Amino acid sequence: MSANQDTFKKIISHSKEYGFIFQSSEIYDGLSAVYDYAQNGVELKNNIKKYWWASMVQMNDNIVGLDSSILMHPKTWKASGHVDAFNDPLIDNKDSKLRYRADVLIEDQITKIESKIQKEINKAKKRFGDSFDEQQFIKTNHRVLDNKKKIDDITKAMKKCFDDDDLVELKKLIDNLGISDPVSGSKNWTEIKQFNLMFSTKIGASSDSASEIYLRPETAQGIFVNFLNVQKSSRKKIPFGIAQIGKAFRNEIIARQFIFRMREFEQMEMQFFVKPGTQSEWYKKWKESRMNWHKSLGISEDNYRFHDHDKLAHYADAACDIEFKFPFGFKELEGIHSRTNFDLTQHESHSGRKLKYFDPEISESYVPYVVETSIGLDRMFLAILSSSYVEEELENDSIRTVLKIPPFLAPQKAAILPLVKKDGLSEYARKIFDNLKIYFNVTFDEKDAIGRRYRRQDAIGTPICITIDHDSIKDDSVTLRFRDSMEQIRISVSKLRSEIDKCTSLSNWLN
Repeated sequence: MSANQDTFKKIISHSKEYGFIFQSSEIYDGLSAVYDYAQNGVELKNNIKKYWWASMVQMNDNIVGLDSSILMHPKTWKASGHVDAFNDPLIDNKDSKLRYRADVLIEDQITKIESKIQKEINKAKKRFGDSFDEQQFIKTNHRVLDNKKKIDDITKAMKKCFDDDDLVELKKLIDNLGISDPVSGSKNWTEIKQFNLMFSTKIGASSDSASEIYLRPETAQGIFVNFLNVQKSSRKKIPFGIAQIGKAFRNEIIARQFIFRMREFEQMEMQFFVKPGTQSEWYKKWKESRMNWHKSLGISEDNYRFHDHDKLAHYADAACDIEFKFPFGFKELEGIHSRTNFDLTQHESHSGRKLKYFDPEISESYVPYVVETSIGLDRMFLAILSSSYVEEELENDSIRTVLKIPPFLAPQKAAILPLVKKDGLSEYARKIFDNLKIYFNVTFDEKDAIGRRYRRQDAIGTPICITIDHDSIKDDSVTLRFRDSMEQIRISVSKLRSEIDKCTSLSNWLN
């Protein structure tokens, strides 16, 4: 097992042990690829939502919010193309009886080749030390160049298969690459078939009269069908955006990698409506803006990269992903797409209603173009969790497991810890807790030795621990212990609120 795989297993175990994520319906042996956010997980998840919403809606006077329904008229999905074209190319292994997405198998093969390139770079770094010129090495080393050519050839071949909708050639590509089942190692594959990912259900008073509808596979269409309602009621002029956070559902057959790919998930999307001809400019602006948002979290910039799409969706004229380095490799975290006017035009055609915007500056009506930013909330959660998980070796040779979550996202902002339960310390500490809970999400813990309580709060990611000792009752002062540095300072109880606010306030990151 690789170090990254071992770390990922530890993160999954940590998530359950410390109340972040549970398997759904676990007492009934669980439901595959469906998870429940536990007491600390839901707080972290809500804090991520707050940060996205504040930076997207609150900080932009030309973006407003929406909460559209999960159930929509079935014609919505005909217009969007999901009924006819929302498919995954699936392939079964005859020996393991497991099913995979064909494109993911090929992408994983590319990732293996990328890791070979990185190994060559790492070996050269050790050999040449400070004199190593990485860019020059990449341009000249024959092993690196050979592997880069392999990646380019595979990418072009896969793109052609999808452009031509040629599943037979896609299967040949898998065979020619010698791709084996990740579990069994078998190369005994079936032919590739398309599988529609939408969940269907019935709406109506009786089974005889009920109509088939779908659980939405994305949140974007709720924004598009409400475009004109929002524009007129908010009196917004183009360019302007509509933001939404909401659940979506996909019948993922190949659900895997913990909460990275689930059947029920949450999206944070913003559709930005622009004048035709300006979409390229806005696409570049939002591409830069979204990457800056991710970097603002303080996570190492080495964990992020852009991946421009070689194969564009039929509705797009430009598209890229912001990829994050998860323990299992670089994978999509957020997509930025220039969707042209496809969606609004399609809804005009299928509904018979006009969705044009009258532009007073040029006295013309037109169907706006759209630039989309779409981030998976669950993937963002996993990115923060995996990048924050640290095992530190201390001076006494013990190991401290700590979640170095950005303080403003932490589930609990502070923990109130009386040194002992007796001598009135618990009662004094409880008063501090009651005063602070109005302003912050704080926790109270008086069980176990103080050192063990510190370790537990470290594992949850609590930025500040407040220890109440016997001197606290005498002089109204307490000890603050900071998670990341383990530094301890003594301050007056009267300064607690301002100190916690200084460390954990969302406004510090919005400025």
